[in-house]
Amino acid sequence: MILSFAAAGLLGMMAVSAFGQGNGPVVVRPGAPGEPSKVLPPDTRPLPPPLSKQDIAFMQGMIHHHAQAVEMVALMDGRTENKELRLLGARISQSQSDEMHFMKRWLVARGQPTEMKMGGMDMSSMSGHEHHMMGPMLMPGMLTPEQMAALKASSGTEFDRLFLTGMIQHHGGALTMVKELFETPGSGQDAELFTFATDVDSGQRAEIRIMQKMLGE
Repeated sequence: MILSFAAAGLLGMMAVSAFGQGNGPVVVRPGAPGEPSKVLPPDTRPLPPPLSKQDIAFMQGMIHHHAQAVEMVALMDGRTENKELRLLGARISQSQSDEMHFMKRWLVARGQPTEMKMGGMDMSSMSGHEHHMMGPMLMPGMLTPEQMAALKASSGTEFDRLFLTGMIQHHGGALTMVKELFETPGSGQDAELFTFATDVDSGQRAEIRIMQKMLGE
């Protein structure tokens, strides 16, 4: 009986020590081989991984990339009556608009501009007219001015075809951007960025399959 009470007391002391006397669990960092572990304060958090230039460029570039997809969907009005295509377009526009807001917040929270520099110039301070005069900045998969003009000039089944082929191309470019991000050493390690990029990859792959099926019908 005495042994049982002693053991219970020892366990109680261990519990108080392990949980900081009710202040939450402590953090134990294992030591190197042959070295003791270190007990850290309960509020200890690992430092976030440093951001790379590719992380910033990816988010800035994807904002620009998404903006064209939203512009393409806006062209549906008055050009197609295809209900299935219009529903898909509405989904693409809504999801990519929401993602643009997220990317801008992510960049601002890290003290970064929301637009890329082109040729050493900060595009965020340029007017719309100046953007136009500088010419288009095309990210992977983005439609050229000629492709956008053809889409604007079309209607009916021709619009449907050009929209689907163009958006498949556009989505493929986003997959390339994600691939390049994760292939760059030290990039894509931020938790929010990693989750966002993997979601973009899986979501746009699924939409490509849908559009390929619609194109073949």
